[in-house]
Amino acid sequence: MVNRPLLSLSALAAALLFHSTAQADETAGAAAASGSHSTAAAHEDRSAPQDIVVTARRRSETSQEIPIAVSVVGGAQLDSTGAFNVGRLQQLAPTLQFYSSNPRNTAVNIRGIGVPFGLTSDGFEQGVGIYVDDVYYSRVASATFDFLDVAQIEMLRGPQGTLYGKNTTAGAINITTNQPTFDFEGKAEVSVGSLNFKQAKAAISGPLSDTLAARIAVSSTSRRGTIYNVTTDRWIQSQDNIGLRGQLLWKPTDTFSATLVGDYSEQDAACCGSVFVRTGATQRPLNRQFAALAAAQNYAPPSLNGFDRLTDLDASLNAGNVIGGVALRLKWDIGPGTLTSVTAWRSWNWKPENDRDFTGLPIVTLSQNPSQQDQYTQELRYNYSGKQFDFVLGAFAFNQRIDTQGTEQHGAASSRWTLNPTSALASNPAVLNGLTARNTQYLKSTSLALFGQLAWKATDALTIQPGLRLNYDKKEGFYQRRVFDGQGVEIFATDTGTVRAAQLGVFTPQLSAPEASDWNFSYDLTVSYRVAPDILTYATYAKTFKTVGINQNGLPTDAAGNPILAAGQIRPEQVQHFEAGIKAQFWDRRATLNLSAFRTDIKDYQATVNNGQFGVLRGYLANADKVRSQGVEVDFSVRPSQRFNAYVNGAYTDATYRRFVDAPCPPELSGGTAAGSNAPSAPGTPGGLSPANCDISGQRLPGVSKWALSFGAEGNVPATLLGQTGEVYLGYDGSYRSNFSSNASPSAYTWIDGYSLSNVRLGFRTDAGLDIFGWVRNAFNENYYEQLFVGPGNTGLIAGLPGDPRTWGATVKVSF
Repeated sequence: MVNRPLLSLSALAAALLFHSTAQADETAGAAAASGSHSTAAAHEDRSAPQDIVVTARRRSETSQEIPIAVSVVGGAQLDSTGAFNVGRLQQLAPTLQFYSSNPRNTAVNIRGIGVPFGLTSDGFEQGVGIYVDDVYYSRVASATFDFLDVAQIEMLRGPQGTLYGKNTTAGAINITTNQPTFDFEGKAEVSVGSLNFKQAKAAISGPLSDTLAARIAVSSTSRRGTIYNVTTDRWIQSQDNIGLRGQLLWKPTDTFSATLVGDYSEQDAACCGSVFVRTGATQRPLNRQFAALAAAQNYAPPSLNGFDRLTDLDASLNAGNVIGGVALRLKWDIGPGTLTSVTAWRSWNWKPENDRDFTGLPIVTLSQNPSQQDQYTQELRYNYSGKQFDFVLGAFAFNQRIDTQGTEQHGAASSRWTLNPTSALASNPAVLNGLTARNTQYLKSTSLALFGQLAWKATDALTIQPGLRLNYDKKEGFYQRRVFDGQGVEIFATDTGTVRAAQLGVFTPQLSAPEASDWNFSYDLTVSYRVAPDILTYATYAKTFKTVGINQNGLPTDAAGNPILAAGQIRPEQVQHFEAGIKAQFWDRRATLNLSAFRTDIKDYQATVNNGQFGVLRGYLANADKVRSQGVEVDFSVRPSQRFNAYVNGAYTDATYRRFVDAPCPPELSGGTAAGSNAPSAPGTPGGLSPANCDISGQRLPGVSKWALSFGAEGNVPATLLGQTGEVYLGYDGSYRSNFSSNASPSAYTWIDGYSLSNVRLGFRTDAGLDIFGWVRNAFNENYYEQLFVGPGNTGLIAGLPGDPRTWGATVKVSF
């Protein structure tokens, strides 16, 4: 736990609060004495049209100038809406999808594509790149950490390969933090709320000399869990985060600057578990389905209603997660352009403990695969902006190594649960009790790229923008599984006897060393035309790729139990992307309307396949023949006066498997005796036949709602409170998403119903930097699931992760 640092941070934030509030009082008094009208002036400034400046194209431009579908969320909006990590950001951005059963098994997708849904493998790349101050974060676990001193977040939709160091096929999340300043400034924020929620954030910046400035920011969040474990008498799904970020800026001349950045973040949550949701019939014989297996061991879930938020998981749970790094960014004006160098090292240390049988029985008693990652990146870019031409030229190098040491162990209840009940071995707990698989693996990955983009301003209205990328990738993997019985004796694949056969049916020793390398050439072309001063139209075509992958968590086996070596390498995705859009401002630029339509066709889509056995494979990669994501997006915002603003963002996304004829079958068609392509018998019949694979062509990709909306408004009135002149405001933010599938192969048992969430805030803020507000999240206490999980063993068990219930609290923040 990080409660002690939280107390220290709270004290620091409180001190800054006191200092800045006193300073605000002095400022207000001075303003009153001089007869100035700072509040009115500030209101006048806020009511004026505001251009949002972005760096999506590696240069400063307004968001309405760039021919890219992009959503922008400023730091103030992040703070006021409580969107302090990527998971909460999706409520403000309907095209963003975020799923996390634990930090490692986290998916961040845009428009329904990015990474395959399910247990994460290190052998593939992310389709949505996460960048913080130009540094690429390869481990998606970083998306679960709190934002730290963020100035702005840009969510770019569509392939981003000719402007960014790491090629990404679905989009990018470009996070910009507040930079060191040569004027002294600071801010502090303290929040408390229900579920024992405590959050403290502080940042301070200023000069150390005429040429050297520094900035330091800290953040800490803690909250009680939302699920009660009756076995351990403990709340799980808690939050326990702390983060630190420091920056030094050296600016000896107007043409050169160097920024050194270091950051460290740690999570120590009681996480991650699940609740019983339902059972569904599978192709297993009835005596091997959940109801019969549970009755045989006198087991019953603590509740049949998942929204009672009760679980009885008996294995240890932990989600220890540490991420950090150092970066050096150099910017040098050379000739007519600017050369930027970004050198970075990042590390990740993952210490998990899970309960993968989703029950309170000692079936799987250990499931933990700790990992350690080191990542090195180097990016060079030269930017030029001229009267007729703009261009970016860049080079990128990436190298990482990930080491994982896994332990999977079965317990006393496993024999009766896992083995055929008609076998005498099923009545002997010692057969599988203590059976252990110890997995050792590593991945070495290297990527090199040259990229560039040219913008030719053919006329004052017409711009033609081609881009190119040349990429080389190499991956080397190693995987070894050694198996031991309950007495610690190693088991080999050649062992004989009925007990050994039963044990080998659960864990089979395996050794593999997959490797792959590949060259890829990609390109894009965007043509934009300014119909009127405030109306921009554009069309884009991109031919891009996601790099070759390898199966890093072990290989699938044939009927004889031998690994299928040909499955070690996964072909790269081949992506064709089409997009057209319009960006318009009207009503004296007080209203903005952006529309985009897109279609992305992917050949050899990299999908995660999970088999139904206990711990045999944690999921492996395979290529789906064709996938398509297409849809329409709209972003509308309006600010008629300084007293009111509103927004509505919507997305229709049709993301489907166009052709996937050999996909894993959903649970209702799994668990019987394989029968090639023969039709299965009725679910639950003894000796039922299951197809070896299923054709899910035309069905929806997992995790994608066809309809998603975010909407909100804020109004204010002038007021004087606590001797301070300011405004009282009321804000509302809502989101809606329609139903979506929570299984790689759509199943009748794993559709999550659509839901709507409402967040409300009421507060008072001053122009001197004081802001006090109360807030309610999920105001109507909507019951919804973030994810559903198919239990192992094809027993028909469906577990789930409920979303947060209604929470409430208050926040005080100041800036000076």
